[in-house]
Amino acid sequence: MDHFNIKGKVVLVTGSTQGIGLALAKGFINAQCQVYLNGRNQEKLEATLTDLKAQGYSAQGIAFDVANEAQVNQGMDQILQEQGKLDVLVNNAGIIRRNKLEDLSLADWQDVINTDLNGPFITSKHAANTMISQKSGKIINICSLMSEIGRDTVGAYAAAKGGLKLLTKNMAVEWARHNIQINGIGPGYISTPINEPYREPGNPLNEYILSRTPAQRWGTPEDLVGTALFLASPASDFINGQIMYVDGGLLASLGDPWWGKD
Repeated sequence: MDHFNIKGKVVLVTGSTQGIGLALAKGFINAQCQVYLNGRNQEKLEATLTDLKAQGYSAQGIAFDVANEAQVNQGMDQILQEQGKLDVLVNNAGIIRRNKLEDLSLADWQDVINTDLNGPFITSKHAANTMISQKSGKIINICSLMSEIGRDTVGAYAAAKGGLKLLTKNMAVEWARHNIQINGIGPGYISTPINEPYREPGNPLNEYILSRTPAQRWGTPEDLVGTALFLASPASDFINGQIMYVDGGLLASLGDPWWGKD
């Protein structure tokens, strides 16, 4: 058996019109999977698919809001009608609202929880019913460093990603008996177009991240692809309920000021 062969698998990556989600989708396409991109905005989704086609990638798209159960059910039913199965679900869609907890509005709190925690529950519930019938499946939840540690102004995000970590473990407890593997990936600080201004030399955030991360660099979305492909492959068939942190060693270090200096 080729432990890493996932050719022909049907894969849905939520929130995949940009950034990490798009990089993961490209990785699955390169592995010869049947990939569905997802986003809430139909026009943006179509534009992304057009760009991918121009780059030589072949993928399909399906628009729905992961926090809207009716839309999720309709969208995922369409995938089943077209493909007859769903092998891999990657719960990547997420948002963040930065504010100190004492100033954070309930509406912003609920928006983050709805997308980052309720969304993976809704999509995974639908996927699990299909995977239970198939007696196989992989669910990969994109967690965060904030699944383990806190940081100023991201309380709602940390609460959601901490909840997603424990939801991942509980999914494994309930669904492992059906030959479904549910694991998470916890990205470190990843360079994307959104944070490009903060990565300029001399920027305080950039200097902090470089000093806090033993690898002394930001990660790239492509740094996450190998882990995702592994968790989608037969090589991970006895791995369940785990969170794999791809963070350049950040969680292993206290980030002492003298770190890295000989």
